[in-house]
Amino acid sequence: MSNPVRSRVRTAALALSAVAALALGTTTTTGATAAPAPSPAAAKQGPTSVAYIEVNNNSMLNAGKYTLADGGGNAFDVAVIFAANINYDTGFKKAYLHFNENVQRVLDNAATEIRPLQQKGIKVVLSVLGNHQGAGFANFTSQQTASAFAKEMSDAVAEYGLDGIDFDDEYAEYGNNGTAQPNDSSFVHLVTALRANMPDKIISLYNIGPSASRLSYGGVDVSSKFDYAWNPYYGTWQVPGIGLPKSRLSPAAVEIGRTSQSTVTSLARRTVSEGYGVYLTYNLDGSDRSADVSAFTRELYGSEAVYTP
Repeated sequence: MSNPVRSRVRTAALALSAVAALALGTTTTTGATAAPAPSPAAAKQGPTSVAYIEVNNNSMLNAGKYTLADGGGNAFDVAVIFAANINYDTGFKKAYLHFNENVQRVLDNAATEIRPLQQKGIKVVLSVLGNHQGAGFANFTSQQTASAFAKEMSDAVAEYGLDGIDFDDEYAEYGNNGTAQPNDSSFVHLVTALRANMPDKIISLYNIGPSASRLSYGGVDVSSKFDYAWNPYYGTWQVPGIGLPKSRLSPAAVEIGRTSQSTVTSLARRTVSEGYGVYLTYNLDGSDRSADVSAFTRELYGSEAVYTP
């Protein structure tokens, strides 16, 4: 990997935006309908498998095209819409949640882009990412401003019937547009408010950037408010530095189609042997990647993966 951080498409992707929350039983606006209860997924034992999908180029539905040959369970348990943005309004001098046209398309078409996954039992989470404008999760200057952004995220989760929010503190470029540098209280206030707003939804941490090292302030540690945290460096093993049990951590991270299948297999084997409960993948595209997916499902679940277009 030439770049240790994810190799992202640098087009409109950097203007991405999204937000996520549990769709079950919720109603939505903007034309989306309530998600029916999911069909019970075939039984599967083993770590939670996660797929980040670049929606500028690929369909969220790709996550639902892989099942286990043995038993028929979903190969992927969580699909992450990559990504929404935290942008900065220079007129009002405030951060705001932004969706680029591709993310907005996915959200507006939740009935065909998101609900089919949820009906299979796959959670759909939206990642929120910096966008070079100086706004980030780590530089809110008051509890009030952090809480306001948390409300934007939780409102979007409710509106589009998603399953949670993923924090990715990259590309913020703190200080741009006269914004503040990271401080110790910002992310703690933000996560605390978001968890209060959506107590039963997923909150995950892409373990990178200033926010990932600022999880405690004023006697409050927000580590336990996260459902998952994962290693951000594809093709490597790195245990996230957050106080969560092994069952909620992914020290393994792979990029599908770029990380060698032998590495994918060895990282999956290590995940099981060392007792970790999550396995992270990035950049699931529309090709038949059953060989790459099988490289980890054999180790995690004892089964090959089957691709159904």
